[in-house]
Amino acid sequence: MGRVTSLRPYLIWFAVAVLLALGAIRAMQWVRDHPEHVRTARFELAHPQGWATHAKLVGLAGDDAACFAAFDRAKAGYLRRPAVGRGVCRASQRMILTGNKFAPTMRPAGAAPGCAVTAAMILWDRDVVQPLARKYFGQKVTELENLGSYNCRKIAGRQAQSEHSTANAIDISAFILADGTRISLINDWDEGDKRGEFLHAVRDGSCGLFSTVLSPDHNAAHANHFHFDMAKRTAGWTICR
Repeated sequence: MGRVTSLRPYLIWFAVAVLLALGAIRAMQWVRDHPEHVRTARFELAHPQGWATHAKLVGLAGDDAACFAAFDRAKAGYLRRPAVGRGVCRASQRMILTGNKFAPTMRPAGAAPGCAVTAAMILWDRDVVQPLARKYFGQKVTELENLGSYNCRKIAGRQAQSEHSTANAIDISAFILADGTRISLINDWDEGDKRGEFLHAVRDGSCGLFSTVLSPDHNAAHANHFHFDMAKRTAGWTICR
């Protein structure tokens, strides 16, 4: 009897060790199956959005090689544009997607936002724009009108440098549906119909993916466009207005 009693603590600890080992195996399997939630896992354009997606995109904004490698692995056609500017206005990630396999056609075509912003826009189009276009209009968005990406300047009314200074931003002014319908922020934001509802839903769906989302609700300077950027901020916080 005494021998059985003396063995009991060892059996309990053995059972606990087995359970911990099984838990660790399950946790490692979960990490392998959900890399979108793991900051150290490599970013892939095909991954769904997860807890770590925004942090990974911000990281790509500072790592040209890793960012372009993600596009290469996805076999996403693109044209890399020459670096421009210097110092706080140096933009080395400028790129133009070729074809519309991963995102709608951009108009004008030469905006060339940075690689990280382009990656975020691919996820935005896949997870936000197209599902909402089908919900509200029963068709795809085929073109995006933009007001540009690279512009070496300060943020309006402030001394901080704009993310446009490194092409780490893009301004989107209108969405063109497959049937040619044009939905613009300047004309449709406050209309109260399904066009306005679509634009507001796109704004709300963009929050958390981009570091900054500014809409006509922010101020008059954004009355005609969405501003999206992948700014790096302390603790990874984002702005959505």
